[in-house]
Amino acid sequence: MPPRCLSRHSCRVALTTATHCCMASATDYFQRLQSVQNAAAHLVTGARRRDHITRVLRQLHWLPVRQRVVFKITGLVHQSLAAVAPAYLADDCHLLSDAGRRPLRSNSNDMQKLLVPRTHNKLDDRSFSAAGSWLWNDLPPGLWWPGLSFNCFRQSLKTHLD
Repeated sequence: MPPRCLSRHSCRVALTTATHCCMASATDYFQRLQSVQNAAAHLVTGARRRDHITRVLRQLHWLPVRQRVVFKITGLVHQSLAAVAPAYLADDCHLLSDAGRRPLRSNSNDMQKLLVPRTHNKLDDRSFSAAGSWLWNDLPPGLWWPGLSFNCFRQSLKTHLD
């Protein structure tokens, strides 16, 4: 193999290895954040270590880390649809009704669903356009109502996630 090809190959291998490390550490990152949140909740409330953390988090009105991420992303999607979010976020949210797709009579809720872009790998699945659309479509239809104020949306969403 010529040296030039060898260097391209080694760069690709290094990039692939680095990507796999980042993907594996994402799960570990959530676990570490959750343990930090749990420790903080125990510290703030004075709860004993053996007390169940779900009760402690509910007492503080805190969502677990993964649900907090869902809360933040869907909040950004709501703001994007209300044209309050920055343009770079709003450009990633496309309603199915705006995408030229004909809604079915059997499902009138499709009017507020978002078009989920086709992705080709796990990294693309984590983009705002894909994850935000997927999470939005997974919400109960009552939260999709376009006239819902942001504060009412947040309150209803927190109740739904809790």
